[in-house]
Amino acid sequence: MKRGILMLHGFSGGPYEIMPLANYIKDHLDWPIETPTFAGHGEALSLKGNKAEHWLMDAEIAYRTLAKQVDEITVIGFSMGGVIALYLAKRYKVSKLVLLSAAAKYIAPAQLLKDLRLMAREAINGQLKDNELFQRYENKINNVPVSSTVQFMKIVRQVEPYIGSINTPTFIVQGQCDGIVPYATANILYDQLKVQDKQLFFSPKGKHHICFSDDCNVWFPKVLHFMCK
Repeated sequence: MKRGILMLHGFSGGPYEIMPLANYIKDHLDWPIETPTFAGHGEALSLKGNKAEHWLMDAEIAYRTLAKQVDEITVIGFSMGGVIALYLAKRYKVSKLVLLSAAAKYIAPAQLLKDLRLMAREAINGQLKDNELFQRYENKINNVPVSSTVQFMKIVRQVEPYIGSINTPTFIVQGQCDGIVPYATANILYDQLKVQDKQLFFSPKGKHHICFSDDCNVWFPKVLHFMCK
């Protein structure tokens, strides 16, 4: 039986967000991996005019393309990609789900405020360009229209009601210092999913871009084991 992996990036991001995990998997497995870029996303953001339907369609096309090559598909989704992974699991045959900082709820104000205060202090000290969080969000702050954020929320609202009816084995990874998705979201997702085969890993210092967390060496192997079992 041939198996493949579909990896979905987050809102206003690109495949680079999940590339550390993709590269780790490639080093250990020879499964085909699809890493599509949602319309208007990627290194050069151009979100205006793209809608929720376009991003869902992008994911479906990538799934169907991979399904022609393999018998079983694991879907790995980061942030908005995690929500779209749930969407696919409801509509298609998905062998396993890996949800990374899945944005079933969004914006954790307390942690985001803490991160913004840190950036403010570093700006005063002339160190802002060295701040990893600032570098990742600077482009997004300048290039993400409000209308696109509304489309992202539309996907969350569309998927949320039927999370409890998804029976796909699931591995959830969540950073406890995530400033975008409240880390309690992972517990909510875990409780909503009725499948017996489910796991939850909390990264104590992990932020939203969980594939770049300091403890990837701990949870990457756990994800790999989960996919292969």
